[in-house]
Amino acid sequence: MKVRVVLDVNGEPREAFVEPGWTLLKVLREELGLAGTKLGCGDGECGACTVIIDGRAVPSCLILAIGAEGKEITTIEGLQIEGVLHPLQEAFVEHGAVQCGFCTPGMIMSAKALLDDNPDPTEEDVREALQGNLCRCTGYKKIVEAVLSVSGRGA
Repeated sequence: MKVRVVLDVNGEPREAFVEPGWTLLKVLREELGLAGTKLGCGDGECGACTVIIDGRAVPSCLILAIGAEGKEITTIEGLQIEGVLHPLQEAFVEHGAVQCGFCTPGMIMSAKALLDDNPDPTEEDVREALQGNLCRCTGYKKIVEAVLSVSGRGA
């Protein structure tokens, strides 16, 4: 039996009818059409499904949609404003931190949560914040450089 939830996604209330066991990831992708958040492992280990909930980067595959009601949810789609990429998104492109692109939304969301909390992180801070995000294409060097380039430190 489906229940009605109203989720605050990217600053807008979004209504969906969900089964109690559906994850936030499933609802974002399949019910709300926000396909930027990726399904990777489904176990919260890879970071591909990372979104920001109430200021924290979290794997949306581990959060029940009904449990996300009343919380502020930001997805990768919410970073763009009127078609203009967020500085982090631009930095990933400029630094060649985007390879196949599968992990990129989760990486960017984890980096955004870090920079919102600590606008001037060290390289170690960035690496720690991204440690839950797996990438098979890069050595993380360009990703870290991209994040630092947006921070107060530059890369």
